[in-house]
Amino acid sequence: MAYKLFIPGPIAVSEKTLRAMAQPMIGHRSSDFVALYRSLQPDLQSLFGTKDPVYLSTSSAWGAMEGSIRNVVKKRVLTCMNGAFSDKWNDVALRCGKQATPLRFEWGQPVDPEAVRGELAKGGYDAVTLIHNETSCGCMSDLPALMAVIRKFPEVISIVDTVSSFSAMPIPKDKLGIDIMITGSQKALALPPGLSLVSVSKRALERAEDVADRGYYFDLLEFQKNHENGMTPSTPIIPIIYALKSKLEDIRAEGTEARYARHARLNRAVRDWGLARGFKLFPKEGHGSVTLNCFANTLDYDLPALNKVLKAKHQLVIDGGYGKLKGQTFRISNMGDETDATIAVLVAALDSALAETPKAGS
Repeated sequence: MAYKLFIPGPIAVSEKTLRAMAQPMIGHRSSDFVALYRSLQPDLQSLFGTKDPVYLSTSSAWGAMEGSIRNVVKKRVLTCMNGAFSDKWNDVALRCGKQATPLRFEWGQPVDPEAVRGELAKGGYDAVTLIHNETSCGCMSDLPALMAVIRKFPEVISIVDTVSSFSAMPIPKDKLGIDIMITGSQKALALPPGLSLVSVSKRALERAEDVADRGYYFDLLEFQKNHENGMTPSTPIIPIIYALKSKLEDIRAEGTEARYARHARLNRAVRDWGLARGFKLFPKEGHGSVTLNCFANTLDYDLPALNKVLKAKHQLVIDGGYGKLKGQTFRISNMGDETDATIAVLVAALDSALAETPKAGS
């Protein structure tokens, strides 16, 4: 049985998007592909808020994130950590043989710009990694404030993961001074998994020229060289690129401001529901995500039992907590193509399921 996904990714994919994927296959070195690739650039650049190219990589965002580390870190990278995925970035850097210093915050606490300033001021860093919206705990850091600090250190290349915030709120790459901005297909874009989008500044490309062990698959210079010819370095996932074109048409039709407002409105609706039932948000006040709500399980419900009821009786699924927060929190997505009507159905189902769900240990 198919279930409607209200987890923080992958999320529900519309019938229109699925149909777009069923178009006839084309050669990835053909003029048809070049036309497809180039047709995407204006809308992608507008969403990224950039004049730089937007590369298409057939991988999860983690591929592009690891590749970015390999491309621009020569000395040491500062990895800002406040949740499961930002914690992972430190491990990835070390596995790539790079020197990395972790800047740790408690899960659910935003990355503190002054702490970043203090660490970068010690010198020796040439890159910094940030996750804008830490999906594991629903915490969104103040990206404009962080980038205002990082811009004071011109030798430091910024690598920013916007996987679960991109297209749900404005993130103007060039205005903020982000060097490498990365997102993935399976979250707010509401596409199937398998495609990452990466926009890279000229100075990041210049840094990559001086790094010998970039590898090939995620070599930013290979992406740039192929981009200039309307192509990708390796065989791309063409069906999802068709889907991306369809999704960009949807976003253009809705309008970005309306899309941002819709995500904010639906996020508030779910948040208001949870707070009214006696739950509390897990992240620090004022730093909750706009694309999901991570609630602390303050009422001590049996979350696996809750999801069992939601699946069996309402054909939908939420997330019962990630990593060390499993059972202690639950996460509900409002990203992608959700509407006031679908969120209303969700919260009604949650109320019904809670009435049938025991407390943990009872």
